[in-house]
Amino acid sequence: MTDMAMEMATAGAQSGATGTASPAVSPVVSPLERRIDISVSLAEIEGEIGARLKNIARTLKMPGFRPGKVPMSLVAKNYGSQARSEAIGRAVESILEAKLKEQNLRMAGYPHIQSTPDAGEGRLGFTATFEVYPEITLGNVSGQSIERPVLAVTDAEVDQTLDVLRKQRVRYSETDRPAQKDDRVVIDFVGRKEGVEFAGGRADDHAMIVGAGAMLPDFEQAIEGVTSGDKKTFDVKFPDDYQAKDLAGSTVQFDILVKKVEAPHLPELDAEFAKALGSADGNVETMRAEVRANLEREVKKRLEAKVKQQVMDALLAVNPLDVPKALVEAESKQMADAALRDMESRGMAVKGFPIEPAWFADKAIRRVKLGLLLSEVVKTNDLYAKPEHVRAVIDEFAASFEDPQEVVRWYYSQPQRLAEAEALAVESNVVQWVLGQVKVSDKSVAFDELMGNAA
Repeated sequence: MTDMAMEMATAGAQSGATGTASPAVSPVVSPLERRIDISVSLAEIEGEIGARLKNIARTLKMPGFRPGKVPMSLVAKNYGSQARSEAIGRAVESILEAKLKEQNLRMAGYPHIQSTPDAGEGRLGFTATFEVYPEITLGNVSGQSIERPVLAVTDAEVDQTLDVLRKQRVRYSETDRPAQKDDRVVIDFVGRKEGVEFAGGRADDHAMIVGAGAMLPDFEQAIEGVTSGDKKTFDVKFPDDYQAKDLAGSTVQFDILVKKVEAPHLPELDAEFAKALGSADGNVETMRAEVRANLEREVKKRLEAKVKQQVMDALLAVNPLDVPKALVEAESKQMADAALRDMESRGMAVKGFPIEPAWFADKAIRRVKLGLLLSEVVKTNDLYAKPEHVRAVIDEFAASFEDPQEVVRWYYSQPQRLAEAEALAVESNVVQWVLGQVKVSDKSVAFDELMGNAA
């Protein structure tokens, strides 16, 4: 039995009867909500119940009787309720499906079924309330404008990326000089408010990078210039919006003992460093070329993501749309489940963690709207992905791996992965189609801004 039939059967069973319909379709509360009043004939349902019980009796095994020889009175006693629920559910489902087809309605989610009184002698009444998919008439996007970010990867961006990679492999050695920016300082500290130590205000052997911004500004400033063995007392002002309410807006005192000041040492751009990045022969120029290629792929992906965001915004702007609550609820639940899986993959204990689907409602509404709009844009403009489009998506993704052909084979051996690549190809087709309709202007974007490193 389908989920729809099960809900209908439950409503029918609660009413205690069953049966054909004279349905009427009417809007209820929201623009997408509909109601169908259904009346079914008890006589027809009773016949269906009898047929179901006979079918059960053919193979039924019961102590004291041979298979298939159980008296119908016992079959009815034990399975009559089940047969009645199934008969009612199937009858109402059949009527509803016929009416949906007749009215050319696409039901979103499952209907809510309620029994109704006064259906008439020998009949059983139901009301099916449900949502339908919205009718979409695509708006004209030609009046929309999109700023296409532009960035060419040069030697400067390659050098900057190599600097980041070097800092990720930094080593520290103890020094006698005063602490300066990028040094690592190891300290003990105690914080007091009005002379009383506060919770979370003490730490031993705490390592911090000078100027990294991990501590409050007053604390960072006090650390600059210290040397190993120094003891120091200074005030720190907590922000007014600090998460610990008892400290928000307060000025406290910290006592620190400097145990070590360590200077950073970055690896040289040499063969050893190149090998550490995966260059087998340790060739520095080969390493730079690989870094540039990876950087160009990442830049391209981020530029395309920014354009795609604007394209989706443009489609939403000219296509105001009501969406079925059932679809939003389903999408919200999927997003909540995905968030839990992500937390679990990061090693967090998620059992009993209170993630509510409602937290994702706004994003879910946007996703559902875009899903419906993209489907209509694709259908209206024949933007379905061709095999060569899908292969291009897969080849681009595979290019960043050591064995691209193995990745390609993996995609084509996994129907789900292939479907994901096809969806990306379709999205790309939609983006290109919209860009052909709207006003597009190019705008240079800074590397740090694009990569999220802007101060």
